[in-house]
Amino acid sequence: MSSAEDVRVELMRELKTSSQLQHLWIMQAWQEEPGLHPAAGMLLSDLVKHGEARPSELAKRRLVDLSVISRQIAQLQAAGLITRRPAPEDGRASLINVSEKGRGELERWRTQYLAFFEKALVGWDEERIADLTTRLAEMNGDLRAVLGSPACAADQA
Repeated sequence: MSSAEDVRVELMRELKTSSQLQHLWIMQAWQEEPGLHPAAGMLLSDLVKHGEARPSELAKRRLVDLSVISRQIAQLQAAGLITRRPAPEDGRASLINVSEKGRGELERWRTQYLAFFEKALVGWDEERIADLTTRLAEMNGDLRAVLGSPACAADQA
Protein backbone atom coordinates (compact mmCIF):
# COMPACT_ATOMS: atom_id res chain seq x y z
CA MET A 1 0.00 0.00 0.00
CA SER A 2 1.35 3.45 -0.85
CA SER A 3 1.77 6.24 1.66
CA ALA A 4 -1.27 8.08 0.21
CA GLU A 5 -3.36 4.94 0.64
CA ASP A 6 -2.11 4.48 4.21
CA VAL A 7 -3.09 8.04 5.07
CA ARG A 8 -6.63 7.54 3.70
CA VAL A 9 -7.08 4.23 5.52
CA GLU A 10 -5.86 5.79 8.76
CA LEU A 11 -8.29 8.69 8.31
CA MET A 12 -11.19 6.26 7.98
CA ARG A 13 -9.97 4.36 11.07
CA GLU A 14 -9.84 7.56 13.11
CA LEU A 15 -13.30 8.61 11.90
CA LYS A 16 -14.67 5.20 12.87
CA THR A 17 -13.06 5.50 16.31
CA SER A 18 -14.53 8.99 16.72
CA SER A 19 -17.97 7.67 15.81
CA GLN A 20 -17.62 4.78 18.26
CA LEU A 21 -16.53 7.13 21.06
CA GLN A 22 -19.48 9.44 20.40
CA HIS A 23 -21.80 6.42 20.44
CA LEU A 24 -20.24 5.25 23.72
CA TRP A 25 -20.87 8.64 25.35
CA ILE A 26 -24.46 8.66 24.10
CA MET A 27 -25.13 5.14 25.40
CA GLN A 28 -23.52 5.89 28.78
CA ALA A 29 -25.59 9.06 29.15
CA TRP A 30 -28.71 7.14 28.16
CA GLN A 31 -28.01 4.37 30.70
CA GLU A 32 -27.59 6.96 33.44
CA GLU A 33 -30.84 8.62 32.45
CA PRO A 34 -32.99 6.24 30.36
CA GLY A 35 -35.93 7.53 28.43
CA LEU A 36 -35.83 8.80 24.90
CA HIS A 37 -33.72 6.46 22.75
CA PRO A 38 -30.61 8.26 21.46
CA ALA A 39 -31.56 7.66 17.81
CA ALA A 40 -34.91 9.35 18.40
CA GLY A 41 -33.04 12.20 20.07
CA MET A 42 -30.89 12.62 16.96
CA LEU A 43 -34.05 12.82 14.88
CA LEU A 44 -35.30 15.54 17.21
CA SER A 45 -32.01 17.39 16.70
CA ASP A 46 -32.41 17.10 12.93
CA LEU A 47 -35.89 18.64 13.14
CA VAL A 48 -34.63 21.56 15.22
CA LYS A 49 -31.83 22.25 12.75
CA HIS A 50 -33.76 21.81 9.49
CA GLY A 51 -37.34 22.53 10.53
CA GLU A 52 -40.64 20.82 9.84
CA ALA A 53 -40.41 17.87 7.47
CA ARG A 54 -42.21 14.86 6.05
CA PRO A 55 -41.14 11.47 7.40
CA SER A 56 -39.79 10.57 3.94
CA GLU A 57 -37.52 13.66 3.96
CA LEU A 58 -36.27 12.72 7.42
CA ALA A 59 -35.45 9.19 6.27
CA LYS A 60 -33.43 10.55 3.33
CA ARG A 61 -31.52 13.00 5.51
CA ARG A 62 -30.83 10.40 8.22
CA LEU A 63 -29.86 7.79 5.60
CA VAL A 64 -32.26 5.20 7.03
CA ASP A 65 -35.39 3.35 5.96
CA LEU A 66 -38.76 5.04 6.40
CA SER A 67 -39.82 2.28 8.83
CA VAL A 68 -36.99 3.33 11.18
CA ILE A 69 -38.15 6.94 11.08
CA SER A 70 -41.76 5.87 11.66
CA ARG A 71 -40.76 4.05 14.87
CA GLN A 72 -38.76 7.05 16.07
CA ILE A 73 -41.62 9.42 15.27
CA ALA A 74 -44.00 7.19 17.25
CA GLN A 75 -41.65 7.28 20.26
CA LEU A 76 -41.22 11.05 20.03
CA GLN A 77 -44.95 11.62 19.63
CA ALA A 78 -45.80 9.36 22.60
CA ALA A 79 -43.36 11.39 24.71
CA GLY A 80 -44.94 14.66 23.56
CA LEU A 81 -41.70 15.85 21.96
CA ILE A 82 -43.03 16.42 18.43
CA THR A 83 -46.17 17.64 16.76
CA ARG A 84 -47.68 16.17 13.63
CA ARG A 85 -50.01 17.87 11.18
CA PRO A 86 -51.38 17.05 7.74
CA ALA A 87 -49.34 18.43 4.84
CA PRO A 88 -51.32 21.27 3.23
CA GLU A 89 -50.75 20.01 -0.34
CA ASP A 90 -51.60 16.39 0.52
CA GLY A 91 -53.62 15.66 3.65
CA ARG A 92 -52.53 12.01 3.60
CA ALA A 93 -48.92 13.03 4.30
CA SER A 94 -47.73 14.36 7.67
CA LEU A 95 -45.42 17.19 8.58
CA ILE A 96 -43.40 16.64 11.75
CA ASN A 97 -42.12 19.44 13.97
CA VAL A 98 -40.57 19.77 17.42
CA SER A 99 -42.86 20.68 20.31
CA GLU A 100 -41.85 23.09 23.08
CA LYS A 101 -41.35 20.09 25.37
CA GLY A 102 -39.10 18.57 22.69
CA ARG A 103 -37.02 21.74 22.45
CA GLY A 104 -36.55 21.70 26.21
CA GLU A 105 -35.51 18.04 26.22
CA LEU A 106 -33.07 18.59 23.38
CA GLU A 107 -31.56 21.62 25.13
CA ARG A 108 -30.99 19.52 28.26
CA TRP A 109 -29.16 16.83 26.23
CA ARG A 110 -27.24 19.49 24.31
CA THR A 111 -25.96 21.00 27.57
CA GLN A 112 -24.68 17.58 28.68
CA TYR A 113 -23.11 16.92 25.28
CA LEU A 114 -21.32 20.27 25.24
CA ALA A 115 -20.01 19.69 28.77
CA PHE A 116 -18.57 16.35 27.61
CA PHE A 117 -16.86 17.98 24.61
CA GLU A 118 -15.53 20.89 26.66
CA LYS A 119 -13.96 18.44 29.10
CA ALA A 120 -12.55 16.23 26.32
CA LEU A 121 -11.21 19.10 24.19
CA VAL A 122 -10.03 21.33 27.02
CA GLY A 123 -6.75 22.16 25.24
CA TRP A 124 -8.39 23.03 21.93
CA ASP A 125 -9.06 26.67 20.99
CA GLU A 126 -12.08 27.73 18.94
CA GLU A 127 -10.01 28.13 15.76
CA ARG A 128 -8.74 24.55 15.94
CA ILE A 129 -12.25 23.21 16.51
CA ALA A 130 -13.68 25.34 13.69
CA ASP A 131 -10.92 24.21 11.30
CA LEU A 132 -11.56 20.53 12.04
CA THR A 133 -15.31 21.06 11.67
CA THR A 134 -14.87 22.76 8.29
CA ARG A 135 -12.58 20.03 7.01
CA LEU A 136 -14.91 17.25 8.16
CA ALA A 137 -17.91 18.99 6.58
CA GLU A 138 -16.03 19.27 3.28
CA MET A 139 -15.02 15.60 3.44
CA ASN A 140 -18.56 14.51 4.29
CA GLY A 141 -19.89 16.52 1.35
CA ASP A 142 -17.44 14.81 -0.99
CA LEU A 143 -18.29 11.37 0.42
CA ARG A 144 -22.03 12.08 0.00
CA ALA A 145 -21.47 13.17 -3.59
CA VAL A 146 -19.71 9.92 -4.46
CA LEU A 147 -22.40 7.89 -2.70
CA GLY A 148 -25.20 9.89 -4.33
CA SER A 149 -26.81 10.61 -0.97
CA PRO A 150 -28.57 13.82 0.12
CA ALA A 151 -26.43 16.91 0.57
CA CYS A 152 -27.77 17.47 4.04
CA ALA A 153 -27.44 14.80 6.70
CA ALA A 154 -28.62 15.43 10.24
CA ASP A 155 -26.17 16.59 12.86
CA GLN A 156 -25.66 15.04 16.31
CA ALA A 157 -27.08 16.76 19.20
